Amino acid sequence: MGQRTAIVTGAGSGIGRAVGIALLKDGYAVALCGRRREPLEETANTAGSGSATRLVLPTDVTNDESVAKLFAAVGQEFGRLDVLFNNAGINVPGATIDELTVEQWRSVVDVNLTGAFLCAREAFRLMKAQTPRGGRIINNGSISAYVPRPYSAPYTATKHGITGLTKSISLDGRKYDIACSQIDIGNAGTEMTAKMARGVPQASGEVAVEPLLDVDHVARAVVYMAGLPLDANVQFMTLMATKMPFIGRG
Repeated sequence: MGQRTAIVTGAGSGIGRAVGIALLKDGYAVALCGRRREPLEETANTAGSGSATRLVLPTDVTNDESVAKLFAAVGQEFGRLDVLFNNAGINVPGATIDELTVEQWRSVVDVNLTGAFLCAREAFRLMKAQTPRGGRIINNGSISAYVPRPYSAPYTATKHGITGLTKSISLDGRKYDIACSQIDIGNAGTEMTAKMARGVPQASGEVAVEPLLDVDHVARAVVYMAGLPLDANVQFMTLMATKMPFIGRG
């Protein structure tokens, strides 16, 4: 088999950017996907001028037609798909459930859960039909897939949903040699978590500064998960800043 191939969603910043760059440096042909072209181009350029093929494909993961076009383009350009890193995600300002609008709820569900479903569905179809058959889907969960932070109902609900999606894909993918994994990350140092260095609400009602994890550790973990043979799988991996309030949270 030739060059291994991957799709990374949410590749314009944060964890998606770090993983996209790490996969390119590891020799994967990578399709970098996200809402806006400019950040994706920056990711592609930051990876350097190595021999690995990179595609910049602006995509709205909440739109089934946009997602279908993404996977059709990857199938045509790469000929197959070995890895999907299902990473795109958003959050809304913290609020108790009675203060949330329906629009806020839907915006998080549409990206974090429906977007992951749409991408996984297209990846499954492609991996099932290609020769050699099979591939790997890696979903970006969160420590919030286990325990919530205060004021985080939409985000926490979607990340619990990702865990169910991961388990279902793992089960349904067995006979097609499609493996599905989930990485649950705690406090990776990205734009989204920068506020933690200033202090964030705790279950006790206090506000506390929390330690952060270098995002490059996340990228290396995903590259490891992606590189396993299909008869081995990291079903769930929790990668966190050692001293963050997770064990014993609340």
